[in-house]
Amino acid sequence: MQQGRKEDWRHEHKHKHNQTQNRLWEHTCDIPKFPSLHGDVKTDVLIIGGGAAGLLTAYFLKKKGVDCIVAEGNRILSGATGGTTAKITVQHGLIYGKLIKTFGAEKARMYLEANRRAGEMFYELSKLYPCDYEKKNNYVYLRSDHKKLEAEAMAVRKLGFSAEIADSLPLPFETAGAVKFPDQAQFNPAKLFSRIAKELNVYEKTFVRELKLNAAITGSGTIKAQKIIIATHFPILNKHGGFFLKMYQSRSYVLGLSNAAKYEGMYVDGEENGFSFRNQGNLLLLGGGGHRTGKNGGNWQELKQFADRYYPNSTERYRWAAQDCMTLDGMPYAGAYSSGTTGLYTATGFNKWGMTASMASAMLLSDIVMGTGNKYAKLFSPSRSILHPQLFANIGEAAINLMGFSKKRCPHMGCRLKWNKAEHSWDCPCHGSRFSEEGLLLDNPATGNSDFDTNS
Repeated sequence: MQQGRKEDWRHEHKHKHNQTQNRLWEHTCDIPKFPSLHGDVKTDVLIIGGGAAGLLTAYFLKKKGVDCIVAEGNRILSGATGGTTAKITVQHGLIYGKLIKTFGAEKARMYLEANRRAGEMFYELSKLYPCDYEKKNNYVYLRSDHKKLEAEAMAVRKLGFSAEIADSLPLPFETAGAVKFPDQAQFNPAKLFSRIAKELNVYEKTFVRELKLNAAITGSGTIKAQKIIIATHFPILNKHGGFFLKMYQSRSYVLGLSNAAKYEGMYVDGEENGFSFRNQGNLLLLGGGGHRTGKNGGNWQELKQFADRYYPNSTERYRWAAQDCMTLDGMPYAGAYSSGTTGLYTATGFNKWGMTASMASAMLLSDIVMGTGNKYAKLFSPSRSILHPQLFANIGEAAINLMGFSKKRCPHMGCRLKWNKAEHSWDCPCHGSRFSEEGLLLDNPATGNSDFDTNS
């Protein structure tokens, strides 16, 4: 994992690039700042990544008396967690019928149970760290195919959870109804994770260049640790785990609108790349416009057209994009990095449901590190079977983008970069790394800048 020669400019440019976005959460509270690492340190557990998964894992381990360090390459909450819509729900689209078909009812029930425990932990933490936590009903709707909704509701009831069909929705267009999950929640992630981080040993702008046995090499020192957890969104170590085969990344977009609709619940389309709706204070958070990273999609333009049509008196106050790691089977990878690594762990592949997934992963990893065992370890194991149709789609995408002439290549594995005109970035359609116009790293799994010729 080598950092490119332009590394010194990375953080400054990323700040400039994010000025094209205006993310809500960082405006709602003072996110604490932490020092950078200077020199060599030792710890029991090193956690690489200062987002939800990394901070929560460190929090649980500290409560168990473990000495931890969190190393964040930029600022805490500056990555995927800062772009979440912050819904806490076990209803991850129309997933449970698929899980039962693929894995059987028992594993589907365990998945639901793990995420329900994660939701309950968010509630407990919200009492300790006030974070605008609100109970809300969650709805997954479809524009058509009411039978599909009925089948999902029946599958969920089979797992012992209460699910209802809602035939009438307050959305501004016709639907076939929705599957309703009662007593889910939403919150302000910046308020919760900022308060948790203040209790932890965190280094910011401490970019890990290389991993060795029980050590992480940064630009200004070495962190020695008995165990290392990689919580960097997309895992950064290629030679183990095969995550470059097991995942791709997807981008989605959000507008924060004032003077728009007020909805009592949280709503998301059951079809891929539809619209989502939830309120935060006097704002409507309208999500959608999604696409595989490096591909074309509707982005903010699609959201703006929707808002102009259905909320003509609204005003855009915030806009941002988020990136999500998508797994082969719809479940996260959390646990040992691979069967061939010792003392190395990861949490990734949250499939657009990063809040409950990060909490469930953090609870699991803290148990594994402590050696106490966890009933969900096999379910979320990164070494579980990869024989799913999405594997071959990922291989095909990589093969196509490895071929052909182009000087603009991703340093992660050499795929051709594609221009993202909405965000003025060069994006990798293979694994989701992103770079500025000058080739400076914006999103991993690449760990260094691209040295492409900007005039080519």
